[in-house]
Amino acid sequence: MKISTQVMYAGNPKDLIDQIVSLESAGLDQVWVAEAYGFDAPTLMGYVAAKTERVEIGSAILPIYSRTPALIAQTAAGLDAVSGGRAILGLGASGPQVIEGWHGVPYDKPLGRTREIVDICRRVWRREVITNEGNYPIPLPEGQGTGLGKPLKILTHPVRPNIPIYIASLGDKNVRLTAEIADGWLPTLFIPEKAQSVWGSSLAAGQAKRSSDLGPLEIVAGGMLAIGDDVEPLRDASRPYIALYVGGMGARGRNFYNDLARRYGYEAEAEKIQDLYLSGKKDEAAAAVPAEFAELMNLVGPAGYVKERVQAFKEAGVTTLNVTPIGENPAKLVEQVKEWLA
Repeated sequence: MKISTQVMYAGNPKDLIDQIVSLESAGLDQVWVAEAYGFDAPTLMGYVAAKTERVEIGSAILPIYSRTPALIAQTAAGLDAVSGGRAILGLGASGPQVIEGWHGVPYDKPLGRTREIVDICRRVWRREVITNEGNYPIPLPEGQGTGLGKPLKILTHPVRPNIPIYIASLGDKNVRLTAEIADGWLPTLFIPEKAQSVWGSSLAAGQAKRSSDLGPLEIVAGGMLAIGDDVEPLRDASRPYIALYVGGMGARGRNFYNDLARRYGYEAEAEKIQDLYLSGKKDEAAAAVPAEFAELMNLVGPAGYVKERVQAFKEAGVTTLNVTPIGENPAKLVEQVKEWLA
């Protein structure tokens, strides 16, 4: 089991990345760089590559709608080159609020687009001449554009022909597709005790169609990490984060995270959180997050308890424990967990 952390889209990225350097020395295996509608992820990922030596660097996530498939493939290949083969391409559909409200692109056909992008990226990295039909016609067909487009292959030679692709997904169809075609899965707000009931059948259906060439599906999940006898109140620090996603990431009736909370069994709470959040009552929305939700998705408490939480994530199939270490010495926290995982 590996251990990773995430550079979020808020805060000073240079300060956050400086911490990654110390965590790498403590045994950190992977770092995930968020994008949303803040700074772009690839720029920060390149900076991480320059500042580190060993840690794998993943995007979490690059929205599939904001770049062409060829540019996504080029970006991943470029990062893999400057990092010496340490890149992971994390993709996701994001949501209509960001894609249509920020990028100004219609949010349509997420499954078909994801499948085509994954296929195109892998063919680009193998230096194949790229043609494609479907959502992304390459080259543009007759009657569109100047008519001068021709099939091309990437000019440079990628370091690896098989850069790992991880997909962020939550719904049944998306998770099924992830289990079929991706190297790894990036679920959000992951509760290990409830994962099988929510996603088990989708994962099994996708893995039944999975190519043996891909190997086992990697799963990256976790939460806040704090160890001590008096740290339980820190769990409350995750309430605003949970409320933001369950209540505010999307419109009423079209919020994937709210749907997930309902599938976890928090139907009434999910509705209340959304009502409060969309009414501008963010503090009240955070207070409405169930204590159990905040507890089970995090790793906060005395050492023995946190060790049990690590085991719960492992038993749920998580192969990389993604943590946000909280405390005076984050590196020491990572070292402790690495010792448990040894």
